[in-house]
Amino acid sequence: MNRILILQILITIIIALPAFSQNDTIDSIYSVTDTLHHDIGLFENDEILNISLRFDINQYKRSRIKEEYLKAILTYHINNTDSINKEIKLKTRGEMRKGYCDFPPIMLNLKKNEFRNTELDKINKIKMVTHCKGRNPHYLFKEYLIYKLYNILTDYSFRVRLARIDYINSVKKSRPVSNYAFFIEPIEMLAERTHSAPVNSLKLTQKNVFPDIMDRMAIFNYMIGNTDWSVPIQHNCKFLVSLNFTQASQAIIIPYDFDYAGLVNTDYAVPYTGLGLESVRDRRYLGLCRSEEVFIKAVKEFSDRKEEFYRIINEFPLLEEKEKKEMIRYLESFYIRIDKHNSLVYDMLKGCITF
Repeated sequence: MNRILILQILITIIIALPAFSQNDTIDSIYSVTDTLHHDIGLFENDEILNISLRFDINQYKRSRIKEEYLKAILTYHINNTDSINKEIKLKTRGEMRKGYCDFPPIMLNLKKNEFRNTELDKINKIKMVTHCKGRNPHYLFKEYLIYKLYNILTDYSFRVRLARIDYINSVKKSRPVSNYAFFIEPIEMLAERTHSAPVNSLKLTQKNVFPDIMDRMAIFNYMIGNTDWSVPIQHNCKFLVSLNFTQASQAIIIPYDFDYAGLVNTDYAVPYTGLGLESVRDRRYLGLCRSEEVFIKAVKEFSDRKEEFYRIINEFPLLEEKEKKEMIRYLESFYIRIDKHNSLVYDMLKGCITF
């Protein structure tokens, strides 16, 4: 009896030890330090990054409207034994999503961190698009793919990188929340690789943008059913000035944030006020008016890229087949208007903006 009693006491003590707690076991997995010099090559390939973020998730959700920076630990898991571990700050971002989403988009502040002469040393802040609500990230995948489609058309576009994120609550013992997210290339990196400089002027109009670049961007947004952008108020678009040209008055436009596009069709998206559209699936061309000949030439670029667009969608492994088919079906409703009657061009001529 004494032996049995002693054994029971030992088992009780062992179970009570922190090392055998489920939550502490989870914590120990992510209690890592820098173990390797490694250049991530953040936007150089499509390999999915494996990352954990440890922060006060409760405070993150409470202070989303205030946009207060919170302390966090970012860990990039290179493999099972090697990692990069950094103290950073983060806050919510996004005009609508920070009020609607369970996990609003995040701004990561990497200032005062040294990443051992990697590209991350050049980054102060980087945007991260999150899964918003629920466990199914299909909206996120669709928005990610839109960035990839625009990458096909031009180097003047934000590159993106998909990641698998473990969100770890630093103040409450719980299992990590795991889902996908993607990083958006900082404007400084885009400017450097295109030999350009960012422009923050509030006096820009579509007339101040290179015509072919402006038309490409406007037609692309028309194709994906996105009316949630504006040049005068610089809404969901950034601007660069090329250092290769002397025309200082001509800017380069780069679109971003496509969650209101009909091609994504989120459950919270509504058409832009004042356009008379019933659904975000309805299209409206918001670019400047050009001649029929100019529009025909501009549309041809999209016609030439059709199969490449479809390939990008069909070969993406994480999106369900029914969602891929829905995306293709929506794009096909754009392409079917490119016919011998120039139906698409006439639609653009009717909806275009005149000054």
